[in-house]
Amino acid sequence: MDLSKVGEREKLKAKQEPYWQRLRTGCYLGFRPSKRGGKGTWIARAYDEDAGKYRVKSIGDYGTLAGNEMFAAAKRDAEALAVLVEAGGEVRTKIETVADACREYAKTRPEAEKRFRRYVYSDPVAKVKLAKVRRRHLKEWRDRLEAQPALVTRNKAGDKRTRQRALSTVNRDMAVFRAALGKVLSPGAPNSEAAWQEALQAHRNADGRRTLYLDREQRRALVGAIVDEAAPFARAMCLLPLRPGALAALLAGDFDKRTAELTIGKDKTGKPRRIQLPGEAAKLFTMQIANKLPTAPLFMRNNGKAWDKSSWKLPIGAAVISAGLPSGASAYTLRHSTITDLVSAGLPLLTIAQISGTSAEMIERHYGHLASSAATEALGTLAL
Repeated sequence: MDLSKVGEREKLKAKQEPYWQRLRTGCYLGFRPSKRGGKGTWIARAYDEDAGKYRVKSIGDYGTLAGNEMFAAAKRDAEALAVLVEAGGEVRTKIETVADACREYAKTRPEAEKRFRRYVYSDPVAKVKLAKVRRRHLKEWRDRLEAQPALVTRNKAGDKRTRQRALSTVNRDMAVFRAALGKVLSPGAPNSEAAWQEALQAHRNADGRRTLYLDREQRRALVGAIVDEAAPFARAMCLLPLRPGALAALLAGDFDKRTAELTIGKDKTGKPRRIQLPGEAAKLFTMQIANKLPTAPLFMRNNGKAWDKSSWKLPIGAAVISAGLPSGASAYTLRHSTITDLVSAGLPLLTIAQISGTSAEMIERHYGHLASSAATEALGTLAL
């Protein structure tokens, strides 16, 4: 790639990933064409040997310069960045736009990063300068979010089946966005255009608890009806109260068969945790890591890839129908059912929260009624 030629740059198609030109070892200059016909943005990338990764910095559009002068100026600034990084200097990314605020917030929050990729980074709101954020910007973003249908499933032919986005899902998407902006913006005066926070207020009474429950016999039926490829993954969902995404992200090296300990690193909380597996679960996990490298997916599909939301929906949906289970049962139904059983068995709510990777407050809010029922039964045994 030769970015020094104005004519060649003008032919480039707009895309998210910059076009890179190597200036020297460990030093690159990038150019991202504008989707709206602007002059585009220049990006510098320099390798940090101490950190073992590249440092990336947007260096502007050089809009005051003529087209044939932009490359020279951008090249000079990219090389200066490389010198700074190689000398051990710290490069701080400027947080200027909504997208910048979201990326900074999501650095230690994988779940937030996923939502931002789906609903923020590609949206017009991403480019709004933080100093110019107004309630209308976020109201328009919210309207676009609520108008997007939610994907229910996809068949083998690739056809999608969707439904209207649930208000509880909208609340979760807005919550992380509101938190990211709250780190860098102060609440605006109520009932004014500066009151950006008012556009992201949650829908009331939308976060109802899950009610569809599968008992042990129904879960056995689902595992028995599912295709062989997905059976280990579904069985693990029935043995542990983990999120499907966290289970799918596990690597073979995350399970220590000597101690039967499992390290769960990629989860909604973003914080690694270790749990001790009981005998049946440990046996299943030991079988799954056999003859696998530590970096291989612990639960692997036939194509060698890890399971994800798009791939587990179809086999679980087919098994639900085949086993004659209630419609609407999903991977998350299995998580809800295992948590329900643990609460009903009298396990402390804090312990359940730690195992499942959520807060005790959430367990109390959604499952506390079960604990109250168990307490009532226990008190009933005191009758004389």
